[in-house]
Amino acid sequence: MQDRKYIVILGAGESGVGAALLAQKQGYQVFVSDMGSIAEKYGVELVDAKIDFEQNGHTEEKILSATEVVKSPGISDKAPIIKKLLEKQIPILSEIEFAGRYTDAKMICITGSNGKSTTTMLIYHILKDAGINVGLGGNIGKSFAKQVAFDTYDYYVLEISSFMLDNMYTFKADIAVLLNITPDHLDRYDYKMENYADSKFRIIQNQGKKDVFIYCSDDKEIQSGLLKRRITSQVFPFSIETNLNEGAWLEGQKITINLNQKTQEPLIMSITELALQGKHNIYNSMASGIVAKVLELRNESIRNSMGSFSNIEHRLEHVAKISGIDFINDSKATNVNSTWYALESMPAQVVLILGGVDKGNDYNMLKDLVRNKVKGIVCLGKDNKRIHEAFEDDVEVIVNTFSANEAVQIAYHMAKKGDTVLLSPACASFDLFKNYEDRGNQFKKAVMEL
Repeated sequence: MQDRKYIVILGAGESGVGAALLAQKQGYQVFVSDMGSIAEKYGVELVDAKIDFEQNGHTEEKILSATEVVKSPGISDKAPIIKKLLEKQIPILSEIEFAGRYTDAKMICITGSNGKSTTTMLIYHILKDAGINVGLGGNIGKSFAKQVAFDTYDYYVLEISSFMLDNMYTFKADIAVLLNITPDHLDRYDYKMENYADSKFRIIQNQGKKDVFIYCSDDKEIQSGLLKRRITSQVFPFSIETNLNEGAWLEGQKITINLNQKTQEPLIMSITELALQGKHNIYNSMASGIVAKVLELRNESIRNSMGSFSNIEHRLEHVAKISGIDFINDSKATNVNSTWYALESMPAQVVLILGGVDKGNDYNMLKDLVRNKVKGIVCLGKDNKRIHEAFEDDVEVIVNTFSANEAVQIAYHMAKKGDTVLLSPACASFDLFKNYEDRGNQFKKAVMEL
């Protein structure tokens, strides 16, 4: 096991399997280990590639003899196997850090406590519409590592969480976007806001004069973080509170994006033209527009793309706001990882609709988020025993339901103004529905009938 290039991948989800396939292609001896059970499609990929793997537990001897380890972002540094790796000073990397070694593509990286997925998708949409050869990855879409292994893109748009950033060291974002920093995951950061903020600011590590940093100048945590740092990259702030000389700002009903470059006309656009409505989406659109202007895309192309964008159906899809309660359809979340990402992007006070066909889910990775953000769980499935067992100590109310209509009615009564009802089941749908689309459509229909 002492091969010079012996790498261990911890976690066999989308990012882990992608990292394993890339590592194999790069000539590493690869071993994949997952504490839980591996989803069938990922197991098949590993078997087909003849990659050695284990599930439902870790063989410490194999893991602790690695040259380096690529870890799933969902695995806490407090996990026993991670503590042992740290004691042995074995390097622990994120999938992004590892895959970044093997591509010369330009990296556009988006982080923030809220709005990452939407902004990432919007930037990807704008670039793709403009004919740019672009890949989408990170917290969203296909594994970045897998794309590096098998595709060739000129640009990648990557959604990056703080957990990923914590295990990124030499990786550099050519264009870094920091949307906001609000209290989140503080349990992973010794309950210190500054530790979490420091993690988010890693998005600009290794940047130089030719690189670009785009940030929200209305965000107090970002402002105080900037005071502590010497930024060497080109900076473009965005604001809805202040008129700026450079960057993006809101004046009345109009957004202006101006990078003060003689070769470019400013982009001026009414907020009514934007596909994404709401205050938080003005920020997301501004950040995306600055990226497009940095890449010198035509104003007409940017305007058209920002007006035609629609989030993927059934993936963090905003359905309606009723009595001040937001209803979000994330029916596509058929595994715990996807639900973790959905919850991670939500503000606190969520009524979570969970359940369906549980293929041996390990709900442990959701426990901290549920404790901090979820006020009640509505189970939507035939057998909800494991959800009750997993979360009975973490939330006050867990209710069983057997139809989308019933689930929506009960969630509506549990929520109050300012709360979010999130359908993010973490399970397959075929106990009560034809597929996840059917589940999402029935949820949306029930919401619209409230």
